[in-house]
Amino acid sequence: MDTQQKLTSLLNQLNTVIVGKPDQIRDCVACLLAGGHLLIEDVPGVGKTTLAHALARVFGLQFSRVQFTSDLMPSDLSGVSIYERSQEAFVFHPGPLFAQVLLADEINRASPKTQSALLEAMEEKQVTIEGQTRPLPEPFFVIATQNPHDQLGTHALPESQLDRFLMRISLGYPDRAAERELLTGMDRHDMVQSLPALLTPAELALLQQQVLAVHAAAPLVAYVQDLIAATRSGRWFSQGLSPRAGIAVIRAAKAQALLSGRDYVAPDDVQAILPQTVAHRLVPMADAGRGPVEQVRAMIATIPLP
Repeated sequence: MDTQQKLTSLLNQLNTVIVGKPDQIRDCVACLLAGGHLLIEDVPGVGKTTLAHALARVFGLQFSRVQFTSDLMPSDLSGVSIYERSQEAFVFHPGPLFAQVLLADEINRASPKTQSALLEAMEEKQVTIEGQTRPLPEPFFVIATQNPHDQLGTHALPESQLDRFLMRISLGYPDRAAERELLTGMDRHDMVQSLPALLTPAELALLQQQVLAVHAAAPLVAYVQDLIAATRSGRWFSQGLSPRAGIAVIRAAKAQALLSGRDYVAPDDVQAILPQTVAHRLVPMADAGRGPVEQVRAMIATIPLP
């Protein structure tokens, strides 16, 4: 099976579990192919956790899930050293962080101290425990879910941590036809358990290399720079995008191009992924009257294409 067939098959499998959300699923797959972390923000019960489980299954990755709560400690994530009499020494017992996919469920219910414990792991792909640095498995993805900020008992993620997520997506409520399928169809949990692994970690690493090899021509890079400059102009947002965000946009657009079967990035790829890749890093001007995603879309419409 060639790369394109494999990716099509992978998207089809995910679409059987999460019905009526093909665009969001494509974004999730692009995010993981680009080697980025994913944030899924929505109200409870729309399939955030199911989607994270399904992604780990079809990508063939070892999975662990942590329910974030206000009393969760950093050591609950990373693990602890326990003295073992038989060995007369402290033995390290790794926590759920040592998995290829960590599902951080309701990440904004944990204290800022625990949220920040994820920062080093997400950025450096390693953790420092009791003065010793331990590498995390390859690949290492965080898929975090969070409830909207206006819900009780939530701590907003700091900007520095939001910036570590390549994409933020929202599933939203299903349409009527998709909801009927959910109401009358098979249990989603059972469906996820029966999903076959369509990739191995080695094949995923190969696909990620292919993403990096996708060509971004000079006019396309200039177009991305125009978009970044617009976010810094003071017209649309109170603070502009960082160079790291620009790198994220190009990486996500390359993954989107690969999913479309192309070895070069088109302006369409940039426009398709831009709101999901940058809206969580931006705050619209106070008088905008629009949310970050709508503001990004309005801004895109004003920038001439290359």
